[in-house]
Amino acid sequence: MNSIVLAVVGVAMMLLGYLLYSKFVARRIYKLQESFVTPAHELSDGVDYVPTNKYVLWGHHFTSVAGAAPIVGPAIAVIWGWLPAFLWVTLGTVFFAGVHDLGALWASNRHKGKSIGSLSGQYIGHRGRNLFLVVIFLVLLMVNAAFAVVISNLLVGTPTAVIPTWGAIVVALLIGQAVYRYKWNLAVVSVVGVVALYALILVGDRFPVVLPETVLGLPANAFWIVVLFLYAGVASVLPVWMLLQPRDYINGLQLFIALGILYGAVLISAPTVVAPAFNDSVPEGTPSLVPLLFVTIACGAISGFHGIVASGTSSKQLDKETDARFVGYFGAVGEGLLALGAIIATTAGFRTIADWEAVYTAFGQGGVAAFVQGGASVVNTGLGIPPSLSATILATMAVLFAATTMDTGIRLQRFVVQEAGHIMGVNIGKALATVIVLVVAMGLTFSAGADGSGGMLIWPLFGTSNQLLAGLTLSMIAVILLRKGRPVLPVLVPLVFLLVMSVYALIVQLGQFYAAENWFLLVLDVIILIAAVWVIFESAIAMSQARKNPPELDEDARVGAAPGKRSSR
Repeated sequence: MNSIVLAVVGVAMMLLGYLLYSKFVARRIYKLQESFVTPAHELSDGVDYVPTNKYVLWGHHFTSVAGAAPIVGPAIAVIWGWLPAFLWVTLGTVFFAGVHDLGALWASNRHKGKSIGSLSGQYIGHRGRNLFLVVIFLVLLMVNAAFAVVISNLLVGTPTAVIPTWGAIVVALLIGQAVYRYKWNLAVVSVVGVVALYALILVGDRFPVVLPETVLGLPANAFWIVVLFLYAGVASVLPVWMLLQPRDYINGLQLFIALGILYGAVLISAPTVVAPAFNDSVPEGTPSLVPLLFVTIACGAISGFHGIVASGTSSKQLDKETDARFVGYFGAVGEGLLALGAIIATTAGFRTIADWEAVYTAFGQGGVAAFVQGGASVVNTGLGIPPSLSATILATMAVLFAATTMDTGIRLQRFVVQEAGHIMGVNIGKALATVIVLVVAMGLTFSAGADGSGGMLIWPLFGTSNQLLAGLTLSMIAVILLRKGRPVLPVLVPLVFLLVMSVYALIVQLGQFYAAENWFLLVLDVIILIAAVWVIFESAIAMSQARKNPPELDEDARVGAAPGKRSSR
């Protein structure tokens, strides 16, 4: 199989999904209205609620949801063969992820920017909300702890990525000031910002930063982990326009260019896919394709984490409700393109099937390292970019994706802590909530030693918990649609599929943890399984009641904002 076929067919499917299917969903299911007064205008505070240009907001949303997972998941899942991974990424993006992400953004926007956790209390019940928050907190904890470890390992393993990674923060701060304080033209700022980022990549490739084995008494990777958490903590409390939003926007442009470099190299070099379409000789110990494929590739096909971001930060920045289609659905398409690129890099970036099998010796092998190795080979062959610089471009892309997800994740987990405090009648401020999040995340990360390996302790449950969260988010969206008397089938199909696969996967993993005598993960698996079944039960009752009751009038009380209230930024 020629990789060009995968690239052309995959990209065409996703773009057609955005151009055609997303229009149907936006107009007939969610009925987006340009005149609806969004929370960004109604509750504007200059910190979290900030009306934002849709292209800037897309950059924030896309880079926040597209962390290391859409690279790691597909790069591991190709062990079953490239075809199952390809089909799940393309079809999942078009019919599952886009509907989910747009739906979460719409639902939150229609309820004053409330998070999915808060909405679950209104539509599913207080018990369902409390259990929902447990799952959300655990998913965010997994993301924050694991991504800190992934980023630190990349900074140590690819020291040429250090300067562009941290230099991007300075560029973002300057862009935030240029756009919001000095009102510079967005197109000009974008060009200058992208040029600055790629200049940093060239500098980083020329001057790699290699830390000594220990820094301040900590191993090199542990030092980076501490620095990453401290940065993310500060970034999470700053106004979104100052750092988070411009960082995500300019990174989104840079990352899309990097994807363009990868896909352009594929079109020029036309590498052969050496991995099998279906792998009939998977290594011993590899779990069955069903249901594990559908939870191993979470981000890149559909991800519950996207719903947290959409309702946690993105919904608070929508300038117009109709922008949700571009931000939410096309954000999912962007992540699908990244996952497709990861599949191509890890199946066509090796010279022979023997080279590929030498990497995929066991389930869990591959990951970011295989993506950087295979992708750099493709870029070097197709565009003639030196191997070191090719690896730096892709490693920087992976680091920036993960880093933008991590700082958003800390901010979102802070919201969850504050929400839990509100439920218990305790007012928790931003600073204290952020400290709590950092202490818990860093405690988990360093729980197994100074090397930070504890950050990966609960990662085996990320895929199942994440997909479960996506199913539960869709169930809440389904309840809202049923109450409004809207068509629900486009939401119901992915809802049922995800809940069946994620619960099935939790049960399969339960047996694996028991056989391995991993009692910590076994107990955590049981807790998540009980919470899942409970919330599913509550959701089913809520949907049944919604079907019986007469349809509610659409919440259009805030339709008809004066044009002058719209942001031009």
